[in-house]
Amino acid sequence: MNEQDERGQMAPEELPEETELPEESAEQPEQPEGTPAQKPKEEKIPGTGAFEWVQCIVTALVACILIFVFPCRTVGVVGPSMQQTLIEPDRLIVSNLFYTPKQGDIVVLRKDSFKEDPIIKRVIAVGGQTVDIDFQEGVVYVDGVALDEPYVNAPTYDPEDFTEPVEVPEGCIFVMGDNRNHSTDSRDGRIGVVDNRYIIGKALFRITPVSRFGGLY
Repeated sequence: MNEQDERGQMAPEELPEETELPEESAEQPEQPEGTPAQKPKEEKIPGTGAFEWVQCIVTALVACILIFVFPCRTVGVVGPSMQQTLIEPDRLIVSNLFYTPKQGDIVVLRKDSFKEDPIIKRVIAVGGQTVDIDFQEGVVYVDGVALDEPYVNAPTYDPEDFTEPVEVPEGCIFVMGDNRNHSTDSRDGRIGVVDNRYIIGKALFRITPVSRFGGLY
């Protein structure tokens, strides 16, 4: 073999090695950490949107009917006579719907012989019961039985105009404030026993301030 043949003969080109392509995975690619997973879209049932609107409208109408048909109102607490049960600036929901006074109820009433503005007191006795108070011991008796009064701010030492047992007439109530020694109530001649017709309603619960929201009993 001559020199030209040796130099002119080209060595065959080396083919690049075949690169195996990764098989396509049927699994979804992993999402980076911190990325919320995508939720499958829920199919909306036809007509559900309209139903929700109707439901909201009906609920609003029922609420309006309850407010206007059933007599409810809000009353703010003024003065210290019901401390510590009620304090300023507590605001109460009051209702007289189907209301019959009961011992222990907190009621809002008006007695023009005392003042035109509503006052808030607790019912101590109702018609037919007899109230007596031992001002030495600070104990209130109804029909001869000492009342258990965990709600009072202090024992009842101030007699005001109270001098003897009082029998409450039918259709009336005897009321006192929980802050017994700083309350003008049925012990005072300007208020005395209160006709049930002067009761605006029973205090049901406190709506403000938010930190004191809740029931009263």
